[in-house]
Amino acid sequence: MATALAALMSMPAVVLAPHVTPIDEARRLRDALGPGAPRVFIKRDDLLSFGCGGNKVRKLQTVVAEARAAGADTLITCGGAQSNHARATAAAGAALGLQVVLVLNGSANAEPTANARLDHLFGADVRMVASRDERAPTMERIAEELRAAGKKPAIIPLGASNATGALGFARGVAEVAAASLAPDIIIHASSSAGTQAGLIAGCALFGLKARIIGVSADEPADRLRQSVADLIGAMADRLGAKPATIGLEREIEVDDSQVGAGYGIPTAASTEALELTARREGTLLDPVYTSKAMAGLIARIRNGEIESERTVLFWHTGGQVGYFA
Repeated sequence: MATALAALMSMPAVVLAPHVTPIDEARRLRDALGPGAPRVFIKRDDLLSFGCGGNKVRKLQTVVAEARAAGADTLITCGGAQSNHARATAAAGAALGLQVVLVLNGSANAEPTANARLDHLFGADVRMVASRDERAPTMERIAEELRAAGKKPAIIPLGASNATGALGFARGVAEVAAASLAPDIIIHASSSAGTQAGLIAGCALFGLKARIIGVSADEPADRLRQSVADLIGAMADRLGAKPATIGLEREIEVDDSQVGAGYGIPTAASTEALELTARREGTLLDPVYTSKAMAGLIARIRNGEIESERTVLFWHTGGQVGYFA
């Protein structure tokens, strides 16, 4: 394990957000959930000090370093019209002097708002497509065009959720270990699998025994669970370690009970979670990911699944810019 941890911490990375994010205790939120509620802490990755923050920044620090080492001068990635990952990639390109092309699906407003507005502000070249299925072939076509023009593009997958990106997120668990916080449960929003795989690997490598519960924003639990397992296997290969060393023997817990009508569509529970967290803690969640994750946490507390003597860490993965879409 020591060898795998050393390999993790020696991975090349660009420094986009050098500051440790706070871990805040949500005392008033706990009070609102009643006398049976556990202690709840919030890991504030919404406050990562770069490009409006969020979990994608941790992943991009390693993914972009790998692309630059391969000589890339252009980053190509994809997402929805209000993608947090696209916004963070656009900011990374601006900071590092790299061209960025974003292939986004969804409706483009005449006057861009929220993340879409920031994509343009950070100088990205935004290409809209009609559906998710068109994103991957469009990225490949753009890469071919750029190579023909003498450029060196690197395609970054959705959410930067490959082994390199997930390992970048795993490094962030060091901040929890250094804080001497030993949560029984870490709960977070899960979608493209990289954050959950990173948390599982990071906890294994830094010696945290917490259950990791990913609350899906869109994918069925079985599909997302398999994606997490596949990523952990790829991460082990990247580190030259056995998958069990970085947590593959742990149960991969995915809760898809909060998806509701689908991706980006609020539910009554997610709206309540967003409002309750804002009015009790002054902390803003986003309507797509973290509000549904918080709804999942609140449901588990209310149904008695998480006992009062437990300690829960809610990993805020950012995205609050989406509130203004």
